[in-house]
Parts: sequence; structure tokens; C-alpha cells
Amino acid sequence: MTLYSLPIWSIDLIGSTLMIVYSFLCLHIVRKLRNRDRNNVIWTYLLLVCIGLSCFAISRSAGHILKQVLVISGHGSVWAPIQPFSGAINTLTFVFVGAVTLFFERIWKIYRQILKDKQTLQSTRDELLYLNQNLESLITERTEELARSEHNYRRIFEVSRDMIVVTSRSGSILNINPAGYQILGYDRSEASFVGKPIAGFLASETDWQVVKASIEDKGFVSNVEIELLHRDQRYIHSLLSGSLDSGPSGHEPMIHFLIKDIENRRLIEEQIAQADKLASIGQLSAGIAHEINNPLGIILGYTQLLIRDEKQNSERLQDLKTIEKQVRNCKTIVEDLLNFSRTSPAREDLIRIDEAIEDVLKFVQQHADLDRIEIRKKYDPRAPEMLLDEKKIKQVFMNLIMNAKHAIGDTGVLSLSTRYHIAERQIEISIADNGYGIEKKNLSRIFDPFFTTKTTGEGTGLGLSVSYGIIKNHGGEILVESRAGKGSTFTILLPVMASSREVSDVRFHSHSR
Repeated sequence: MTLYSLPIWSIDLIGSTLMIVYSFLCLHIVRKLRNRDRNNVIWTYLLLVCIGLSCFAISRSAGHILKQVLVISGHGSVWAPIQPFSGAINTLTFVFVGAVTLFFERIWKIYRQILKDKQTLQSTRDELLYLNQNLESLITERTEELARSEHNYRRIFEVSRDMIVVTSRSGSILNINPAGYQILGYDRSEASFVGKPIAGFLASETDWQVVKASIEDKGFVSNVEIELLHRDQRYIHSLLSGSLDSGPSGHEPMIHFLIKDIENRRLIEEQIAQADKLASIGQLSAGIAHEINNPLGIILGYTQLLIRDEKQNSERLQDLKTIEKQVRNCKTIVEDLLNFSRTSPAREDLIRIDEAIEDVLKFVQQHADLDRIEIRKKYDPRAPEMLLDEKKIKQVFMNLIMNAKHAIGDTGVLSLSTRYHIAERQIEISIADNGYGIEKKNLSRIFDPFFTTKTTGEGTGLGLSVSYGIIKNHGGEILVESRAGKGSTFTILLPVMASSREVSDVRFHSHSR
């Protein structure tokens, strides 16, 4: 080794040594980084590169040092066969590093997709973690909302004054609210309608067929008038609406019904129609009565003149008396017609209702005893004296009591009662019998003039018409409830008035309706 080559040899030796040191130092650092995060592909790539560089550093640096040592020691010829191996190792090292670098591009793309998927999974994990942590509170909140909703709908179902019924598609009752039991006259604690057909509570099978056909055809039914069958076998006029609920998939469809009791409305409508009809009949009757009354008076007068001049016990005299009797009967009917149509002011007599009834009973008590009719009386002692036309009120009581007696026939019970409604300032008079009753088809006609169910010659059919007019003229109401074969109950409602002015005011409003 010459003097001038000493610096070069020194640099080569030191550089080779540093190359080995630096490569192993880099390898050590990268290994530490990779051990911290083995899933990081960059550290893996750098580790492989550092391994390649370390191999290259060892191969090159060791070769250079060995070469210099052999040359200095005079064995330079030994290096010649070793040199190709050192070059081959260097070449393989560069090929390895290049292959790793080229392959890393594909690995990097996969790694980025993995990172993206990892972020998505992490986000999903965080969301699931949040839901898991808050699931209990969410369930509690949702449960409270459902409970509030259930409570609201249950309250509507429970407190509704209308009948709410839920049935299967075939009509079997699944649920019914308390108002339904009440309207039908049952106690919820003693009867259950679940499982029973709703058609069994309708008065007519035809009503159910109409409702069912509409629901099957259109899916709903709206405001259909039906009659419900009460527990005591009376009919309740009602308005029915319903709709088909298909419900969730896999569940049997249900029908929801809303049934309104319109019996009171129907009665009011009938009373208004009855009042209008009677007003028209009254005007017509008044005209006819006036036209007939004068000829009857002339016939009666001439008949009485002929009777005066006729010999006693003659056949002609008997015929004239028959004519006189029948003319007087006609005049009585005409007078009743005039009383029915007349709206003259009622007299104001201060009377007690129970005393007026007792006065009438004096005339019928004996006949009732003969027919074995028991008369039951129950008067309200709180009932005050009233300003009424005593003669006309007694006429009403007489008509109703005699009608009840005829309806009973032989053996029965006639019940008379009064009740004072303090809040309404109203007296209720009830006259009930257990006679043959009135057929449903005749109930709307019983106050019509000349309508009677008695045989010919037993009545004129004006008694109830006149009574109706008298009660209306006093500002009151007269109502009837009856079932064929069970008896009838006539109820009179009279306002308790303090003066004639109040009577006139109530009478005016009654007629204006």
C-alpha cells in the first residue's frame, strides 16, 4: 500500500464500517416501530428495505474490508475468486429491494382499503357502543311513549258515552267499552259479551246483513240507523258507524264500531212531528166543527119541536128521541173537536195535583172495585200547589184513568204516582197499567183525533187528543211508553209556575217548537 492510497483506504474502511452500523441501526429502529404497530404496512415495508440494505451493507463493506486486508497482506490473488460472490449478493440485494418496492404499491392500495374499512367498522362500532350504552334509556323513553298512547286511547275507550265495539270480521265481539254494557242494560261485572255475535244485540237480523254487506263491499259503514235490543226487550234507536281494520300482516282483520244512542233525539223528532201534525189536524177540525155545528143545532131544535107536539108512547116519538140522542152525540164530538183545536187561555186555579187525582178517583173507584182492579197510589209530599185549570186537568186525569181501566179489563193493577223534581221545577205524574198495552205500530198515532183501538161505539178517539192539547196549553209534555201485552205508562210533565205570566211564556215556547 503506497502513501497516497492511505486516505482512500481509510475512507473506504471507515465508510464500510459506518454503512454496517447505520444499516443495523435503521433495522433496529424500524423493528421497534413495527413491534408497536404490527398492522401498519409501511413499517413492514421499511423493515424489509432495511433488511435488504443491511444485507447489502454487510456484503459490500465486508467485501471491501476483506479485499483491502488481502491486498495489504500480499494475498490479492485470493480475492479474485471471491469477488463474484460479493457482486452476486449485492445484485440479489438490489433485486430484493426493488421487488419489495414494486409489490408494495399493490399492498398499499389494499392497505388503504383496509384502513377505510377499518374506519367504517370503527364508526359502526362507536355507534353500536353508543346505542348499547343508551339502549336502556331509549327503551324506557319508548315504553313511556307507548304507555301514554295506550292510556290516551284507553281513556277514550273507557269514558266514551257512546258504545264502542271491536269485533272479528265474522262479527264476534272481541272488546266492548263500559258504555256498551250500560246502553244495553247490563252490568259489566255480571255479564261478558266477549265471544258473542254482535248480531245478537240487534233487533233485526236484516240490520246486521246490511252492515256486514257494506263493510265487505266498501270497507266501512257510516251512520246507519239500527235498533239495539235492550236487556228488558225494548228497542233502542241507534246510529251505527264502523270500519274494517286489516291490522299488521299475519293478523286477523278486525271491525271497529261506534254506536250512538239516538233514542232521545228520535223521541224529540217524533214529538215535533206529532205537534205539527196535531196543529194541522186541529185547524182542519175547527173548520169542520164550525160548519157542522150550525146544521146540528137546527136539526136538534126542529127535532125537539116535533117531540113536543108528538103523542106519548107513539112509535114516531121513539124515533124522534133516537134522532135527538144521536144529534146530541154528534154535538159532543163537535164540542170535543173545538176543545182540541181551541187555544183559549187556561184558568188559574191554585190546586194540588194529588187532590185533583183523588177527586177523579171518587168517580171511578166503585167501577174499579167491581172489576177487581187494584189502585196503587204514591204521592210526593214535597209537591207544591200549582196554578192550573182545575177542570181541564181533571179532564186529562179522567181520560187517562178510564183508558187504563178499559185496557186492564177484569183484574189488574192501576198505579198512580207523582214526583217533584226540585231542580227542574217540574212535577211528574205517572199513570200506569198492566193491561193489554199498545202495539208499536200504533204508538205514533195515539194522540191523533179519532184514532182508537176500541170497538165501534166504545169511544170517539178524541180523549187523548184533547188531553194532549190541554197539557200542551199548560206548557207541559205528555209521554207514553207501552209494550203489547205488558201494559202502558203515561207520563205528564208540568212546570211549577209562580204566576200566569210564566205559564204564558212556557206555553208560547212550547207552541213555537
